[in-house]
Amino acid sequence: MTTTDPYAGERLKLSPFYPRQEVLNIREAWSAWNGYKFAEYYYDAEYEYFCVRNQCATYDITPMQKYEIRGRDAEVMLNRMVTRDVTKIGIDKVAYCVWCTDEGRMIDDGTIFKLADDRFMLTCGSPCTAWLAKSAFGFDDVTITDVTDDLAALSLQGPTSCAVLKNMGLHGIDTAKPFNIMHFPFHGESLMVSRTGFTGDLGYELWIPPELGLKLWDELYAAGEDYGIQPYGEAATNMARLEAAFIMPAMEFNEALRTVNFEHDQTPFELSLGWLVDFDKPHFSGRSALLKEKQRGPKYTLTKLDIEGNRPAEGSYIYGNKQCTKEIGYVTSAMWSPAVKANIALAMIMTDQLDNKMWAEIYYEKELRQYSRIAACTRKKKPFWAPSRARATPPPDC
Repeated sequence: MTTTDPYAGERLKLSPFYPRQEVLNIREAWSAWNGYKFAEYYYDAEYEYFCVRNQCATYDITPMQKYEIRGRDAEVMLNRMVTRDVTKIGIDKVAYCVWCTDEGRMIDDGTIFKLADDRFMLTCGSPCTAWLAKSAFGFDDVTITDVTDDLAALSLQGPTSCAVLKNMGLHGIDTAKPFNIMHFPFHGESLMVSRTGFTGDLGYELWIPPELGLKLWDELYAAGEDYGIQPYGEAATNMARLEAAFIMPAMEFNEALRTVNFEHDQTPFELSLGWLVDFDKPHFSGRSALLKEKQRGPKYTLTKLDIEGNRPAEGSYIYGNKQCTKEIGYVTSAMWSPAVKANIALAMIMTDQLDNKMWAEIYYEKELRQYSRIAACTRKKKPFWAPSRARATPPPDC
């Protein structure tokens, strides 16, 4: 049997943008995300990172899990599931949120889009179908639909991203505030644009029916030709999100429903996300356990560190003395930051040790030989990278 389909035989699902991505991925650096073929990088991860920080670039978020929650009880059901007060989210607004087990251990994080009083969209990194079904039990009028394959999405990030969208003809996009949603006509359908992203920079996410994916890609890239638009993959995303001090599943936290060992998962307070836990709203999953933790304090606290030298502290232990005999924590993510010009890391530190001096034990290789060094750590309270353009409305065209 013969076929003219060039993608026949692919074991993974293909994004609507794949025909364009395949041409640009000259390294054939593919991985997988939620059953989709997904770019780890296209040409070079650092080059793509610099595109995000200095011009603009696109990241395919089609594989992200997307659920539509509809019905009269949709809002109250979500409010029962997540720790944040969903009733405070306005229409055409987006809110970052987390949800936990009854023991207060974090299942996942994601965003809630409020599209109408009785219609929401929940996005998250991993499938959450079973937990959503359990959370909806007992509510009379709520329908949950997995729309992951029914909605294509591109993240456009970087200082020239707004200028590109204006050049594309999205009039008024410069008035969109962070975490706001706007809708634009696009070839007989609606293009939803949210001012959201995972880089800590100015950026937007574009949501479109999959059959219009290639039209969106082509028009976006035509509009961005003079603005240096490029695609970027997972490796560059991880660099940018670390500079913004955003957490990543399987790095800063383990999903509670997949964790085997006791307390190898985390709580919102341990991840410095206590601001997402609203005890003034009605009961929600994990409330009792989280209230107790707030009163006694978390065992660990996710901490931002500036580390001496330029050797990334990947996989390092953190010690409370220079002799490295008093272990007080461990690094979850680390890198040399080109934008910040610093050796940065996120680390889980014992909360009662946060005010003490810290040292990282770093192992590295140089010309096939193994070395180690002890580096002093300085605790930081603000994100490593937080340019004013990320919050400005209207943002500069750069």
